[in-house]
Amino acid sequence: MESVTEQITVWALFLSADPVVKAVMLILAIASIWCWAIAVDKWLQFGDLEAQARKFEKEFWSGRSLEEMDDRGERPRDALARVFGAAAREWREARRAGLGPDGGQMMLERVDRLMQAQISREMNRASRNLGVLATVAASAPFIGLFGTVWGIMNSFTSIAQQQQTNLAVVAPGIAEALFATALGLVAAIPAVIFYNKFSGDLDRFGDRLDTFSDEVAARLSRRLGER
Repeated sequence: MESVTEQITVWALFLSADPVVKAVMLILAIASIWCWAIAVDKWLQFGDLEAQARKFEKEFWSGRSLEEMDDRGERPRDALARVFGAAAREWREARRAGLGPDGGQMMLERVDRLMQAQISREMNRASRNLGVLATVAASAPFIGLFGTVWGIMNSFTSIAQQQQTNLAVVAPGIAEALFATALGLVAAIPAVIFYNKFSGDLDRFGDRLDTFSDEVAARLSRRLGER
């Protein structure tokens, strides 16, 4: 009994598995590691985006003029600064060209389109690799189930060949088959949790960018009224 217990270990199950089941186990193990790597990266990324957004919003509402913020002479490294930069460039070019009777309204429309285009680019950048989490969450249980079905088929074949149904013959094959399902769940459950968490963070980030673009447009409109 002790020898059977020693044989049924994770490593022993992998070594004794059918080549197809081994391939399934390796795919699921790699998918699980990949998901955790993406989760750590996205966690750091969204934390950095939040910190940079708070910092730039504080600067934006600190009383500095648009010209002072535009003349910082540094390449924007955060999302809100790049959205503001798209508006500031159009504002600068419009002032150089001069605003006609309807130029202010046209300029505001161009600014809004440019900021929306930049927001779209920022959202694409922030959502990178979320599709991997969604794919693993959806497919890993079925990949594990395939390994389980294949392993059980091999177990029944072994039982038929040896013409024995005692626990020592059946247990390793069944354990090997169920281990594939367990790996599928190990990969899928964290992927679902991470995908839902980061999807919520992405939605909040998109709302923040939209709100900020509205604030920039309102501030430019006020400047035009002063002129």
